[in-house]
Amino acid sequence: MCVRLQYNVISHTALQAWKHSIIYDPNNITSNWSGIHVCNYTGIYCAPAPDEPHIFTVAGIDLNHANITGSLPDELGLLTDLALFHINSNDFCGSLPDSFRNLHLLYELDISGNRFSGPFPEVVLHIPSLKYLDIRFNEFQGNIPSSLFDLKLDALFINNNKFQFSLPENLGNSSVSVVVLANNDIRGGLPSRLDKMKDTLDEIIIMNSGLTGCLTPEIGFLEKVTVFDVSFNNLFGTLPESIEGMKSLEQLNVAHNNFSGRIPESVCTLPMLENFTYSYNYFNSDSPECLKLPQKDDRENCIPDRPLQRSPEECESIYDHHVVCSASGGFYANSLPPPVAAYNQYP
Repeated sequence: MCVRLQYNVISHTALQAWKHSIIYDPNNITSNWSGIHVCNYTGIYCAPAPDEPHIFTVAGIDLNHANITGSLPDELGLLTDLALFHINSNDFCGSLPDSFRNLHLLYELDISGNRFSGPFPEVVLHIPSLKYLDIRFNEFQGNIPSSLFDLKLDALFINNNKFQFSLPENLGNSSVSVVVLANNDIRGGLPSRLDKMKDTLDEIIIMNSGLTGCLTPEIGFLEKVTVFDVSFNNLFGTLPESIEGMKSLEQLNVAHNNFSGRIPESVCTLPMLENFTYSYNYFNSDSPECLKLPQKDDRENCIPDRPLQRSPEECESIYDHHVVCSASGGFYANSLPPPVAAYNQYP
């Protein structure tokens, strides 16, 4: 009984501190957050404690889509049996408390769709059980620590923030199946060793992020990838023939870049490919196989006998730049084509 009371008192202390940090709760989600029996609180889920299975403790928090305004107090670090923390689509602000490093069992952390700000919350690098990290649609800014990609995560969403960083060489060390880095400010290009992710990676989305350079041949080793989206960037050169190795690819989007040359027929004959978007580039040749795809978009290229293409003058201008890709994905050019205008993600 004493142990059970101790668990309740600690959880009660943490959740009451959080309730006092909430300044607006339009749906009265926390209206029943009173009393010692925290397992009855709305949005709070309990389960047997790992070290005391006859005692129920706070294992999950789900306040998604509650429209709550407030912040996260340090006392939340007292909930050491917490496995799931979901507060997406609210109006929380501030930063992630450093006390979250005490949440050794935390498996899923979703704080997306709020107004958190400041630098990348490095406390997440010290949560040993973390597998799912979602901090997208916030106002974080600055650099991304390269050690993020050494974590044993299953999914990583950091898109739609204000990060400014370069993709580190150890990106290939990541164990994620899904990684979305879109709508940030990435300086430079894709690292050369993405092939190290071939056993786990299923989706990679880096649209509208300022990527430059060429696609490296190593992407052809990503045989389990189903979605590959690098649209709205400043990538150059040709599509690597090695893409034919991406046998699971269902959606390929390279639109709104500065790609040129011919599209390899082997790309359009990938067995699972359903949607190939390559509009707003400078391709000058594609295969009849591309036209057979269930969904394709080839507008605003330089392909003869296709409708809605660029003018001859536009097409001639790009081929004056003589971009030559190196094996590492770098490029050589006597001058660079103009940058692609950033996609306005907010109408």
